[in-house]
Amino acid sequence: MTEIIRLSPTRDDTIWAVVASLGKTDRIADIYPNRSAALADRNWREQQVSAYAGFLKTSKQPVPRYSVAPIRRADVPKSWRPLPALGFLRGQFI
Repeated sequence: MTEIIRLSPTRDDTIWAVVASLGKTDRIADIYPNRSAALADRNWREQQVSAYAGFLKTSKQPVPRYSVAPIRRADVPKSWRPLPALGFLRGQFI
């Protein structure tokens, strides 16, 4: 074997997810190619939750917690859609 075989560079399939947690339920709120964008989105979502804290309390909606975590593209469900800022629509956590 005197042939040189070129290998294509491996593609890093790691993306960053903003994860909404409500009790024991975790949902991917949004995904980003880099950590800084995910952190900015998490901060924005936390600001929205704090701005609507009174509304959430009077409507008896639980307050979602947000975190940032690296995930693989293969771990994102095919039917995934971004979550709204407060984490629920029509009174249900999505």
